[in-house]
Amino acid sequence: MRIALLSYRSLPTCGGQGVYVRHLSRELVALGHHVQVLSGPPYPDLDDGVGLTELPSLDLYRDSDPFRWPGLAEVRALPDVVEFGMMRTGQFSEPLSFSLRAYQALRPRASGGRPPFDIVHDNQGLGYGLLALRAALRPYRIPVVSTVHHPITVDLRLSLAAASSFTARVGLRRWYSFLPMQARVARGLDGIVIPSESSRREIIADMNLPSEVMHTVPLGVDADIFTPAPAPTPAVAGRIVVVTSADVPLKGLGVLLEALAKLRSERAAHLVCIGKVREGGQAQRRVTELGLGNAVTFRSNVPEQELIELLRSAEVAVVPSLYEGFSLPAVEEMACGIPLIATTAGALPEVAGADGEAALLVPPGDPDALAEAIRTLLDDPARRARMGAAGRRRVEQRFSWRAASAATAAWYAERIAAVGGTPTSPYPGSSWSWAQPTPASRPTPAGLATATTTATSAPAAVPGDSSSSASPTLAG
Repeated sequence: MRIALLSYRSLPTCGGQGVYVRHLSRELVALGHHVQVLSGPPYPDLDDGVGLTELPSLDLYRDSDPFRWPGLAEVRALPDVVEFGMMRTGQFSEPLSFSLRAYQALRPRASGGRPPFDIVHDNQGLGYGLLALRAALRPYRIPVVSTVHHPITVDLRLSLAAASSFTARVGLRRWYSFLPMQARVARGLDGIVIPSESSRREIIADMNLPSEVMHTVPLGVDADIFTPAPAPTPAVAGRIVVVTSADVPLKGLGVLLEALAKLRSERAAHLVCIGKVREGGQAQRRVTELGLGNAVTFRSNVPEQELIELLRSAEVAVVPSLYEGFSLPAVEEMACGIPLIATTAGALPEVAGADGEAALLVPPGDPDALAEAIRTLLDDPARRARMGAAGRRRVEQRFSWRAASAATAAWYAERIAAVGGTPTSPYPGSSWSWAQPTPASRPTPAGLATATTTATSAPAAVPGDSSSSASPTLAG
C-alpha cells in the first residue's frame, strides 16, 4: 500500500507525536509499504525509505518566539489567515490550519490523474480540511482515517480544575476551542485507530463516537534500542526519573513533587524530569515553594540515546499522570528494565499490568501513596530487580512497533476494502507532486525550509512530525 501519513507537528525529541510518526512509518516501510509523511513544523526525524513532505506554517508557537506576529508578506493563503487569526483570538490554530494545507497538498488535480496513495492517515489533527479531503477522494475510493490517542477534552477538564482564576478558565476554554471540531471530524472519517480500551471509553463518552468505528492497536517500543543497562552498570542511588510535559496538569508532576518533598525529609532522593519546563511556570514555582531546587533536574529535547542512558541511571521510574490514553514513556521505561510506579489513571493499568508485577500502582493525585511506593522500591534492591525484569518481559511479549505497524496495516486494508477500494500501486504516468501547491516565491519565516519533498534511500516508485510549550499535549 501507499500511505500518506499526516502530522501537524512532529518534534522528534519530545512528545508522542514525533515518536509515533517516526516508528510507525519506519516499520510500515520495513513491511513493504510506501509511506509519505506530511508534517508541519517542527519536522520529524525519519528513517531511510520514508518520504517527507514539509508543509510550512507560520510557526506561531515556536519555542524561540511564541505567539509572534508574522510579517504581512508571510500571510499569503487561507491557512495562513486562519492560523494567525485564531492565534490572535487566543485559540490553538494548528490543527485546523494544518488540515487546510494537507487538503491543498493531497486533493486530486485534473492534471495529476489518480492520487498516488491508497489511504490517508491523520495523527489526531482532526481539522475540517480532512472532511473536505475525504469528500474529494471519495470518487477514487481512498479512505481518510485518524489516530486518536485520547480525547483532549480530558486535558481541558484537568487544566480547568488546576486553574487559579476565572480569567484563566476563560482563556483555557478559548484555547481549547478546537475540541468540538475534532469530535465532528472524527465522526465523519472512515475509521479511528486507538491505543487502548481506556481511550475507547473516553472517546465514546467525550467525542460521541460509536465503538464500532474504532480499532485498538497498542503502541510499541524499539526493544532493541531501549534495553537494560549492560552489567555491571549501577544506577545512581536515590535517583527517580519521570518523562513528562512539566507544565501540563494532566501529567501529574505537581503530585510527584509533593511526594518527593515528603521523601526528602528522610533521605537524599533526587528527581530527573525529562521534559520542558516553562520559565516561571507552575512546575518551576512548585519546585521553589517545596524547597526542591537542589533535588530536581529538568532536561529537555534529549536525544534518544541520552534518554536511554538517563532512564538506565535511575533506580525507579514514575508515571504520576492523572490520565493517560496509553503512555509511551511507561513502555520505554519497562523496556529498559526500570521498576515502574504508575497511577491507576486511564490506560496505565493496561500498559503496566497487575499491581506488584512490573509496577506498583497508586491512585492518581495521591502524593502520600506515591511517596510510600517510591520509598518501598528504593529500600528493596531485590524487588526492584525482579520488577524491572518482569517489565522487560512484558514489553517483549506485548509491545513492539513491528506488531503495531502490522496490525495498523491490516486495518488499513480493511478500511480500503470498506470503501470499495483496492491498492493499485504503482500508478503509471502520474505527474503528482508531493510539494505543497503554493507559490514558489512565498516568503519563508526565518529558520524554516520551504515546502520540499525528501526521501532518504526511498524506493524508486515513491513519488517526489506536546512539543511546544504553547500547545496542548497529545499522545501520552
